[in-house]
Amino acid sequence: MANLLNILLESWGPLGAGIGAGLVAIGAGLGIGQIGGRAAEGIARQPESANDIRGTAIILAAFIEGVALFGAVICFLAMNA
Repeated sequence: MANLLNILLESWGPLGAGIGAGLVAIGAGLGIGQIGGRAAEGIARQPESANDIRGTAIILAAFIEGVALFGAVICFLAMNA
C-alpha cells in the first residue's frame, strides 16, 4: 500500500508542472494580446504618438515574456523536486 502511495505522489509533480506551465503560457498570451490591442487602439486614436506607444508596448511585452519564462522554469524545477 505504501508503494502505491509513493507512486501516486511522485506522479503529481509532472502533472502539476505541466498544468502550471500551460497556465503561464495562457496568461502570457492574454497579457501580450491585451497590450497589442490597446497599443493598436492608442495608435489609431493618436497617430502622432505611434513611436512612443509602440516602444512602450514592446517593453511591456518583454517584461511579460520574462515573467512567463521565469514561471515556466519554476514549474519545471518543481517537477523534479
